[in-house]
Amino acid sequence: MSAIHDQSDVGTVLVVDDDVKIVNLVAFYLRRDGHSVITAVDGVKALSLVRAKKPDLIILDLLLPGIGGMELCRMIRATVDTPIIMLTARTAEESRIAGLDAGADDYVVKPFSPGELAARARAVLRRSVRAPGGSSGSSGSSGRLQIGPISLNLREYTATAHDRPVTLTNTEFRLLAKLMGEPNRPFTRAQLSEYILGDDRDGSDRIIDVHILNLRRKIEPDRSRPVYITTVFGVGYKFSA
Repeated sequence: MSAIHDQSDVGTVLVVDDDVKIVNLVAFYLRRDGHSVITAVDGVKALSLVRAKKPDLIILDLLLPGIGGMELCRMIRATVDTPIIMLTARTAEESRIAGLDAGADDYVVKPFSPGELAARARAVLRRSVRAPGGSSGSSGSSGRLQIGPISLNLREYTATAHDRPVTLTNTEFRLLAKLMGEPNRPFTRAQLSEYILGDDRDGSDRIIDVHILNLRRKIEPDRSRPVYITTVFGVGYKFSA
């Protein structure tokens, strides 16, 4: 019997892997949960489907023929902010961090449980439609968060910094909104990890660090000397108002 889920965690998912068996297995579990599934076994087809079908979530293998998964992730991220879960057979932390740095929102290491991957897909889809600032934000009726030259439109999921538009991934947007929603409040990495990832997986602290680094690249005048997203040593991070 298929599981019943809220519509907020059901959508169209693009699965990209050159192993047809993995594609079929993942697609089976996703369809069982009520998702529409489209598939590709190479980067060229995947990029075409992203443009034509506009999926709600992309599950992307790191090792692909032709256009590699890392390069494909960057190409996708340059045009859309669709959430991306990266699959990798590599156990080295560097490759997982590189995937996040390329624009992925999360990763799953092979071999993986297809049921766990399906659960992670539901969580990512559910987070992608949830109000990013949470109930603690101070945006008022305008649906905006504005602190200094940094502005977030919570309804349109757009951001500006220093009078220029900034392209953020879904995860980056939610993380920045969380920090800006309670300026000057220090958040631990564990708190941010639970908010963004929904669990306490090993390595989640490092994931938060990479997303913070990417945010600093995009909004700080000098990322080596951040003045907005600052480190609270021994604790975590805060947005300094």
